[in-house]
Amino acid sequence: MSDRCRLFLALASALAVLSCNYIVLPPEEDNAAALLDMGWSAVATNVGHSAAGDLQVELTIRNETAAWSAMQAAPEEPAVLTAGDGTTAECDASRVSSGGHRLAPGFQMRGYTAGTRAEPEIQLIVVECAGVEAAAGSTLSIEFTYVSGDYNYYDQQANQVESILEVALDPVATGLQYPIAEPVEGLILTPDTEITAMNDVVLKLISTERTDQGLRFAWQTSNPGEYPTYVHIGIPPVIGQDGIVYGLYETPDLASVPITGAGLNAEWSTEVAVPSDVQGLYMLLSVETGKQRYFVHQALDITGG
Repeated sequence: MSDRCRLFLALASALAVLSCNYIVLPPEEDNAAALLDMGWSAVATNVGHSAAGDLQVELTIRNETAAWSAMQAAPEEPAVLTAGDGTTAECDASRVSSGGHRLAPGFQMRGYTAGTRAEPEIQLIVVECAGVEAAAGSTLSIEFTYVSGDYNYYDQQANQVESILEVALDPVATGLQYPIAEPVEGLILTPDTEITAMNDVVLKLISTERTDQGLRFAWQTSNPGEYPTYVHIGIPPVIGQDGIVYGLYETPDLASVPITGAGLNAEWSTEVAVPSDVQGLYMLLSVETGKQRYFVHQALDITGG
């Protein structure tokens, strides 16, 4: 074989090898992540009776969507109780909800703050069925919707999904751990984490204080820019080892915050009512990020607070 032929073959082989570097494969990791979205699940933790004597089933709901997510039972649809013999009855599922809050992936809860700001009340997640009993082998079917991902005020129903919870009523679940059911790597932030918010303003929690009513959080924003700006975080709720989300839900842009001047800092505080005996607390924080009324969620570990 001539030297020219050898050179040609060597160049052709090198080009073939180099061309492999430009082959674009399907995004397998993205597909795998999408498969992790299992929606929401629920288990019965108690089957008893309400004060009126109706069958009452207490539930724990778990976020298995692989993203921050809020859920709510379909308002126009009753839950359906199906007995072991196939007979059915309609039930009230109006209190099956995350209370409006987006819950962190892998977290589970069993109640939330309802009522009004003047008269808040703790609402357990329950289904009530009038005039029936839960025979052996009974199940509940609950239609619901959920949204997941960041909160965009201008597109609040983005990524909405309709689904159905199927809940066996026996045996009831015991020994559940709250609020983290399935740890998600990299999800939980330490309370001293500096968070970059809208317009590159840096937000940080500077102190946590126990009060007679609950918890008071002191916040600071630092604005490196040339223009004054606001960063909204609402009034962040918390969830503890009892599985209750404390803090009445409202859209996070409603709570007033001070303006942070160009090159300056601003400080303010938020408060949430939490019983003094509730420990193991995590904050569910929504931070205005990227643009106005667009909120990215963070989970802060305040178990030491």
